Amino acid sequence: MSKRFDIVGSFLRPERLLAFKREIESRDDITYPFYRDLPGYKAMETKAIEQVINKQIDLGLPVISDGEFSKSLWHLDFVWGLGGVRRYISDKGYVFRDHEAGCGFETRKDVGIEVTEPLSGKGHNQIKVYQLIQMFAGDHPIKQCIPSPAHIYGEFLWSPYITAEQVYADHEALKAGLLNAYKEFIEEFVQVGGKIIQLDDCLWEVFAADNEASPFAGKNPADGLSVAHEFIALNNEVIAFAKGLGLTVWTHNCRGNYKSRSMSDGTYESIAELFLKSQNYDRFYLEWDDDRAGSLKALEVFKNRDVEVVLGLLSSKTGEADDEERALALLSEAAQILPKERLLLSHQCGFASCDNGNELTEAQQWEKIKQGQAIALKFWNE
Repeated sequence: MSKRFDIVGSFLRPERLLAFKREIESRDDITYPFYRDLPGYKAMETKAIEQVINKQIDLGLPVISDGEFSKSLWHLDFVWGLGGVRRYISDKGYVFRDHEAGCGFETRKDVGIEVTEPLSGKGHNQIKVYQLIQMFAGDHPIKQCIPSPAHIYGEFLWSPYITAEQVYADHEALKAGLLNAYKEFIEEFVQVGGKIIQLDDCLWEVFAADNEASPFAGKNPADGLSVAHEFIALNNEVIAFAKGLGLTVWTHNCRGNYKSRSMSDGTYESIAELFLKSQNYDRFYLEWDDDRAGSLKALEVFKNRDVEVVLGLLSSKTGEADDEERALALLSEAAQILPKERLLLSHQCGFASCDNGNELTEAQQWEKIKQGQAIALKFWNE
């Protein structure tokens, strides 16, 4: 084991838990957190969380999560838990790239969100989940993963199945409502002893000039830049608020992770000056498992900043062992840019950003984690 190998946050759910999750996916006549509507669900989820935490402790992972077992979708469970939100099954799901080029892959469809009242972050179920993690993790460092406010704001802007116009008159009012809800959640998180919060984000690549799928492709660059600055300001306000209450704030960025499918391209170099240099996180989890992310030269924007970077050089999308020589070579390259002690290694994303998980077995998942630990130990000798 190595303290330099870390996890993004999610693991494959056991089948006994997935039986409940599949029922959730097909119903919008039940309300989050669904426990009262599905007898036996809460007990099963609690047991599964305890077991995955014990597994992480046994493996010596440096930071513990609930494996995202308390969530169905990495981001929407947080939205479902906000006051003023109604969840529904939409006509379509998100569209990811299928394994065959040019083919679209549609996700689950319970992605509809209607804001019916001003948003509130008070009394969120994820606070209770965090207390559960504390109980099982003991004195081990733990983190809570939620979507960044900018990501959720972006979905409100672009998703036809997420609406707030009936409550918020314009985008400025919506941003103010989101910020208030996030601050209410973070205040309660601190009150129950939270120390580390991770704001996950999948929309940075929308602003990458080399992302042909960007909604800003072929348009006036100033249009995208204006929205990018809105995203950055939103995140930085929440980061500053959280740090002001004593929290450590991390972020994870990826290009989509659903049943081993991805969503977008775009290199880090093309967004380094914006999203890497301008966001005030303490730690960045970034993905470099394939060529889409571009060169490690993007790391140069961190040279004069006191931040940690977790290099997602390994893949959670496949059950095959990762290329150890490639990982070691890229770690060496990164260490020529940033001090070795500010770097860590991980897979590019979790193993199950959503319930269904990636296309590998639980046994393969744990073997890939052990391989990652071995690579990290070889490189850092710690």
